[in-house]
Amino acid sequence: MLATFGTALVTGGGSGLGRATARHLAANGCRVAVLDRDGAAAQALADEIGGLGLACDVAEETSVATAFAEVQTVFGTAPRIAVSCAGIGTAGRILPREGALPIATFERTLRVNLLGTYIVLSHAAQAMAGLKPMPDGARGVIINTASVAWQDGQIGQAAYAASKGGVAALTLPAAREFARLGIRVMTIAPGLFETPMTAGLPEDARAAITATIPFPARLGAPEDFALLVGQIALNPYLNGEVIRLDAAVRLAPR
Repeated sequence: MLATFGTALVTGGGSGLGRATARHLAANGCRVAVLDRDGAAAQALADEIGGLGLACDVAEETSVATAFAEVQTVFGTAPRIAVSCAGIGTAGRILPREGALPIATFERTLRVNLLGTYIVLSHAAQAMAGLKPMPDGARGVIINTASVAWQDGQIGQAAYAASKGGVAALTLPAAREFARLGIRVMTIAPGLFETPMTAGLPEDARAAITATIPFPARLGAPEDFALLVGQIALNPYLNGEVIRLDAAVRLAPR
């Protein structure tokens, strides 16, 4: 039962994958801290699920540290489940026909997606380390979000793929380091999912994207991601691995 974990924290919880995850954890008995750069969106969801909503910029360590301290104060305990969903998507060729991918764009993508994930992971591990172990010796689980682009990066995805590849590569060494503390680390690499961007596409464009997905032949739903988060938390032998959640899709070069 997810309720046995008590408290959970989800970054990027104001929308998309993070919002579905926060709802799923709350529906299964967890007290959930919803963190999002959009504080109003975080608070709106927190009001809906009876959780705690906090404005937080994962790329700023002070902001993350403040959020974790607030969770401890309000809930009286550190989270045993920490899910990083906050991130940005960028597109741009390294060598476009005119100019080049701005270095600042590459740097910002890595700062939010990779450094932001690392900052949350480090604070989550520090907070969990102070918790009393559960009966099986576990103190908690940290679940990060990569993307199938870390393996199937398309033309124009250099910055995004590099950032998500870093998240994937972080998984095993972190899991090995935290093993002595009873803290697991896992990463989910989603494929083609429903997003605000895909929702606004013409039907023929959505059909063309869906046609590349073997089975089930549809875009992933945020609830699919949330379900896997719960399954990872409940399965104590899942540790140090990256799971593709993609319906067997493989991205074409472009």
